[in-house]
Amino acid sequence: MNPTSQGHADIQSFSLVRDDLLFHLQRRVGLIPPAGLGIGRRALFYSMLGWLPLVVWAWGTGRMLPGGPGEPLLGHYGVHVRCLVAIPLMVFGEALAQRMVPLCFAQFVRTGIVGEALVPRFREVIAGGMRLRDRAYPWVVIGGLVVVWTTTVLMAPNPDEIAWAGDRSARTFGAWWLLLVVRPLFSVLLLAWVWRLVLASVVLVRIARLPLRLVPSHPDRVGGLGFLARLPAVFGPFTLAVSSVVAASWAHLVEYHDVPVPSLYVQMVLLALVLIVLVAMPLLCFTPSLLRLKREAMLDYGVLLSEHGRKVQRRWLAGEAGLDDDAMLNANELGATADTQTLYESVTRIRPVILNKGVLLAIAVPAALPMLLLVAGQFPVKETLLKLLTVLL
Repeated sequence: MNPTSQGHADIQSFSLVRDDLLFHLQRRVGLIPPAGLGIGRRALFYSMLGWLPLVVWAWGTGRMLPGGPGEPLLGHYGVHVRCLVAIPLMVFGEALAQRMVPLCFAQFVRTGIVGEALVPRFREVIAGGMRLRDRAYPWVVIGGLVVVWTTTVLMAPNPDEIAWAGDRSARTFGAWWLLLVVRPLFSVLLLAWVWRLVLASVVLVRIARLPLRLVPSHPDRVGGLGFLARLPAVFGPFTLAVSSVVAASWAHLVEYHDVPVPSLYVQMVLLALVLIVLVAMPLLCFTPSLLRLKREAMLDYGVLLSEHGRKVQRRWLAGEAGLDDDAMLNANELGATADTQTLYESVTRIRPVILNKGVLLAIAVPAALPMLLLVAGQFPVKETLLKLLTVLL
């Protein structure tokens, strides 16, 4: 097997979600089978582990539906969304990461951006990412953060968050389960995705430092790195999960505490911006390379096409002999003068960032959708549809 194919095989084995400490713990207890990731069983198990005991207890004590003592559990949308939407989303997101990330990294070799001579160094970068993923200390930090945060919340919980669980002075089973099971479970999965985002960023930064063979005239306008535009979609379930939980908590405040939706607009914008920046930031590590590519390509192509233009002028305007067999004028790669102009324009249009409107939209939609639904909820559906029909018809 030649070095390039061997490197491709190693790169295809890279994963953000396999072989770390959390993966091995879940496999040891049987949640992850010997083959595959056990996505469906884990999503169902974790969501029911958090949600079902709360519902059974609330139903048995008359706190599930309106009409009972205090606020009903049904109205605490954040609890239900956290268990039934956010937790499964973060588990299902692992399947997307397992499929997309190795393909994106393999494209560096397949497209020739990582040449055969550079493959060993590229493989070492990937191997370094695997070693970093397999270390225990990130999970020790995650565990420590979850313990500290859980302890802090236990000492001073948000009164509104556990209002449905009964007397605030005496903790009930529902309150304990929410604080000791649901929140820590969600926090572990949330921080696991934050760590995966950091890990992907570290690997991309190390790749960006390699002497990559970017193509100035590539039609994707980013030197051939356009395939990386798919990478932010891997974190779409994560951003959707976070946004859903926060938006659901705000929906409870709007419904039960008369908080006006417009008063939340600033917080909504800030949350969306934070999520978009977090997911988009890893791709910005290639900006220095793209800026350098454009700067050098404009100089190099400027020299090449200037010489080509002078020879065209000498041949056709000055009538100079001896240029009929000139290699530059007869080169298929350059073609006619119009083709050289197109070539130079493609160089001048190189973008400094891989992000484009499509990528930003793919990042922004999961981050903003739950909040947009909350905003839309303040408008009467019937009247809104009638107005839309009036405008359209």
